[in-house]
Formats: sequence, C-alpha cells, structure tokens
Amino acid sequence: MVVQSNLSTLNHCSSIETRKPATVLDSIPSINLKDPESKTHIMKACEEYGFFKVVNHSVPMEFIAKLETQALEFFNLPQSEKDKAGPPDPFGYGSKRIGSNGDVGWIEYLLLNTNPQVTSLKTLTVFRENPEIFWSAVKEYIEAVKVMAFEVLELIADGLKIEPRDTLSKLLKDENSDSCFRLNHYPPCPELQALSGRDLVGFGEHTDPQIISVLRSNSTSGLQICLKDGVWVSVPPDETSFFINVGDALQVMTNGRFKSVRHRVLANSHKSRVSMIYFGGPPLSEKIVPLTSLMGKQEESLYKEFTWWEYKTSAYKSRLADYRLGLFEKKTHQVQAIE
Repeated sequence: MVVQSNLSTLNHCSSIETRKPATVLDSIPSINLKDPESKTHIMKACEEYGFFKVVNHSVPMEFIAKLETQALEFFNLPQSEKDKAGPPDPFGYGSKRIGSNGDVGWIEYLLLNTNPQVTSLKTLTVFRENPEIFWSAVKEYIEAVKVMAFEVLELIADGLKIEPRDTLSKLLKDENSDSCFRLNHYPPCPELQALSGRDLVGFGEHTDPQIISVLRSNSTSGLQICLKDGVWVSVPPDETSFFINVGDALQVMTNGRFKSVRHRVLANSHKSRVSMIYFGGPPLSEKIVPLTSLMGKQEESLYKEFTWWEYKTSAYKSRLADYRLGLFEKKTHQVQAIE
C-alpha cells in the first residue's frame, strides 16, 4: 500500500456527509477542438459551468501513457524513498497535507515547476537512477498540453472577440509564466465503509487560482464539480480526454462573465486514481484586471486591480475552501451580492 490505510489514519483526514449518492453529470460539455463551432461551445461551457471536456485533441496518447507509468513507478516507491523528495517547498513530494494551513486529504502528490531550470533539488534526488526517463516523460507531456492550452485560450479569445487573438495565450507562453504541474495519486481506501455514510476527501473543495487548468486522470472516478445552484455532481472519468477548469484569474479578466469552478476529489475504496494537472499562470508581475474590450460603456470592474503575485500570495495563505476572490472584490459589488 502506497499510503497506509487504517482507521487511526482516517481520523486525521477530512470527510463529508453523503446521505444520497452524488448526481452523475451526463451533460458536461464535450468540446471537439476540430469542430468549426468549438469557440461557441467553449464560451457557453465557461459561462454555465466554468468547466468542460476536450476531445479530438492533439496530445499523443503515448505521451500520456508514458508519464502515467513513470508517475506510478514513483508513487510505488517505499515511503522512505518518496519522503526524500519532500516536504514540498512548494515543489517536491507531499503526502496528506495540502498546503500549510491545515488542509488534509487522502492524497500524495508531486508538484513540479514547468520550467525545468527551477525544478526542486529534492525531486531530482528521487530520480537519481534514471532521471532522464522521468524528465523526458514530464517534458514531452507538458509541452504537448501547453500547445492544447494555448489553442483553447485562443478559441476563448475568438469567442469573446478579443484582439489580438493571443491576448490570453501569450501570458502562458511568456518565458516568465508562473505555471506549474502536479501529479496526484489517490490510493484506494478499503476502510471507507467505516465512515458510516460519509465519503473520505481526497482533495478538498476549492477553485484554481490560475487562468486555466488542464486535467487528465485515469479511469477511476472521484472528481466532482459544484454547479451554480450549489449541487455537487460527479464527473464521469475519461482517460483519453482532458478537462479544462476556468481559474480565478480568468474570472477576473472576464469581469465575472466566466466563473471559476469549485471542485473536489473523493477517495475510492477499491481503485487508485492518478491525475495530471497543468496550471497555466501568468508572470508574477502581470496585472490581473478585466479586459477593456470586454467592458460595456457603463460597466464597472467588479474587482480591484492586483498582480498575479499579490493574488497568489494571498491565495496560498488561505484554506482550500475559502472564497479567495472575496478580498479582491470591490465593496460596492460585495454589498450588491449580500442584498
């Protein structure tokens, strides 16, 4: 067992009450990137869900399979070996603890910078035997996913009639882009039945701070998103496709037209779940404000101006479930929301 599963351990993890099974969302927008109308479908998905699935993408399946194999080889190492890559600083290996503010989950992960020059030395020590195989798998996967992320952001720009077309994508293409990549492993937890009607939280509810996130997971279920009415729904797994999350930064840049999606992952009693997430962030100095071209003549910004560094710093001081954008909303908008 990669993460030892026992009742004493469960007592230190978060759980949520589940009086009835979560609804499975069959209507998640599925966007064919080769469809001439994909920009229109993406727009609707970002407005309604802040989340959608991408099919007919250009990421080679062999890249996905190779990286998943490498990830499992790492997570199947003895715990003492994995611990040499931790604790995260913020890059490196982490187990159960998510951040430094008390959040815990039934998870172990490896957080990497997308710039290989900034890779944690702790992480490199774990792959001292065959580091070139692991880093080759990571690099080719990330590069392919980046291309897809750029394409998605440019389709969003087309849909919003933003000029130039690379207004959003260039923030991720920038050599100073503050993007990162995380490999998650949720081990099976046979003791779930001991929770008596509660589910064990693998990764607690939250929104992603960045512009967009690109997620791929294996065939194990567990991902849930929160709809506008507050109902949590399960997302059917699809190991051949990708899921796109609208992040907080994109919500601000569209002045609230797009909503960053709240999501979480629940543990599975029998099967392990592996996920790979590319978090596309802008340079630290980038000002995050509503795009002028999207603002109507009488429309006011719902948010104060801030840099990505300011927001990132604030977000990482918070708990996962906190409404992080609340600190950056203008007071007039907060009053209207309360009324």
